[in-house]
Amino acid sequence: MRIAVLGAGVIGITTAYQLMRDGHAVTVIDRESEAANFTSFGNAGLVTPGHAYAWASPRAPGMMLRSLYRGDQAIRLRPKLDLRQWRWTVGFLRQCTAERARENTINKTRLCRYSQAVLGEVVAATGVTYDRREGGILYFYRSPQSFEPAAAKADLLRSQGVEIQALDRAAAIARDPGLGAAANQIAGALFVPTDESGDCRKFTQGLAKVCADQGVVFRWHTKLTGLEAAGGEIARVLTDSAPVIADAYVVCLGVYAPHLLGPLGIHLPIYPVKGYSLTIPATDVSALPRHGGVDEDNLLAYCPMGNRLRVTATAEIAGYSNAYTPSDFAVMTERAKKLFPTGLDYARATHWAGLRPMTPTGMPVIDRSPYPNLWLNAGHGHIGWTMANGSARVLADLIAQRQPAIDQAGMRYGG
Repeated sequence: MRIAVLGAGVIGITTAYQLMRDGHAVTVIDRESEAANFTSFGNAGLVTPGHAYAWASPRAPGMMLRSLYRGDQAIRLRPKLDLRQWRWTVGFLRQCTAERARENTINKTRLCRYSQAVLGEVVAATGVTYDRREGGILYFYRSPQSFEPAAAKADLLRSQGVEIQALDRAAAIARDPGLGAAANQIAGALFVPTDESGDCRKFTQGLAKVCADQGVVFRWHTKLTGLEAAGGEIARVLTDSAPVIADAYVVCLGVYAPHLLGPLGIHLPIYPVKGYSLTIPATDVSALPRHGGVDEDNLLAYCPMGNRLRVTATAEIAGYSNAYTPSDFAVMTERAKKLFPTGLDYARATHWAGLRPMTPTGMPVIDRSPYPNLWLNAGHGHIGWTMANGSARVLADLIAQRQPAIDQAGMRYGG
């Protein structure tokens, strides 16, 4: 079957790969000049089934409210005259009950664990390299008041098969001596030995090359302008150059999926949540942390990538702009320096801001649309790198009319 994949981020490229493996003739269309040039460009790099908690939780509304007058909140609402934003925010707030948070977390954990397993299969089959670092991720807390409830909350993930070890300060530093300078800032930590990390962009570009070498066609510098329907199906993709005709179409457009699909009456509850990242060159690689991790009280993630350290923070509900100013990075830079005061050249750090395609539940939509030859794989939010490979396999199985290996709960269109 001829299949057009719309979007060449990590979701689109993993989808193209799985469809190619199934024997389809795949064409990938993207406005950029190469893969992973938008949301997948500078993300946190963590592959974290052990951090699959739903963002919509009983704590979230308070953070959003405080963010209106304080700049230090992990989730920040920047109100706009934007109906999409308000509809999404209302939907998000409806998910912020303990019951819904539990259900969404279970669904996310299922997809994340499966996706990590598929990632391992893809790496074994292709040999793609991307500064992969296995051996665990450390999630640390700055006070007993935050650590103790988090250690108890981790039982939910444990019940879903995730191994989580509770560590005191000394054990946390022994596990990762790279945090030694920050020892007095750590009250305790949760260590997930099966979590891992790596450069999402390197992986995506490497996998795109594998796809191209095996016959996948890429149409770069091609802007999508619409989908044309006829006879109850999608007849072709309209672009700023020639149209693309296929037997089936898969939308992997992240935050822009609703824009393309809206005119067809397909409404996805996806809105951008902006995040910021620093990539800091190491002057002493031995001083880098041994594992990726998260400073949970500040929701600041860090990830060693070869001779660099990636630091990411902030969830800003503020529209579609990915512009930034140096001041946007001041707080995260200050916090990073306190954690890792030596071995890094902060003066040469590169800055980036990206738009996470969030749904209120935190789960992507992976399903057939109301048009039988139009498929959806979008809305992967803050852990799209973790979810990507499994999502692609689920989508490919659905197209092949095979039963996916995991339950689709939380992923269905309109569900």
